[in-house]
Amino acid sequence: MRQTDRKIYLASKSPRRRELLRQIDIDFELLFLGSKDPKNTDVVNEDVLPGELPQDYVRRISKEKADFAWHSLEQRRLLPRPVLTADTTVVLDNSILGKPQNKNEAATMLHKLSGKTHKVLTCVTIRKNDQLLQELQESEVTFAVLSDEIINHYCDTLEPYDKAGAYGIQGLAAKFITHISGSYSGIVGLPLYETTKLLREAGVDIP
Repeated sequence: MRQTDRKIYLASKSPRRRELLRQIDIDFELLFLGSKDPKNTDVVNEDVLPGELPQDYVRRISKEKADFAWHSLEQRRLLPRPVLTADTTVVLDNSILGKPQNKNEAATMLHKLSGKTHKVLTCVTIRKNDQLLQELQESEVTFAVLSDEIINHYCDTLEPYDKAGAYGIQGLAAKFITHISGSYSGIVGLPLYETTKLLREAGVDIP
């Protein structure tokens, strides 16, 4: 039976995911989970496990975020609406490129991506009670060859530092990209087709 309340919880601090949900007219409430470390936005250890494949990694992290968010919701006795989480990672030659911590890390990542095609994996998870739904979306992005000057200039902006792979396709880095294959919204951080499909499966009334 479909729920009459269309609102969901978004357990993410990403402004890009908020914008994408608004784009498809999803009514949501932010579920801030809190953390002693302000750099940790989702209260989940995002370290890669030894031997873990990138696809398994994004599925696991997205699930752990959803599980943590649901338990937080229960402890706070909030209205039990579906909780949506997502995790995005950049993969080059089967190696995960996470979020850079400083300019040197960002520049190193961009040098690696320069002139090459890499994958962007985003896993969307919806949790409600014991129901867990997941979809993994995979896209490919090709970068032009980037000069040292271009990379240094980009790394002097704030854009690389809260994004996997040290770039944002929706921002200044759009100038670097010669080709994409897959889902633009998935590369940004929330594949909208897959998200809509999961929300419908979870009983959210979406036209």
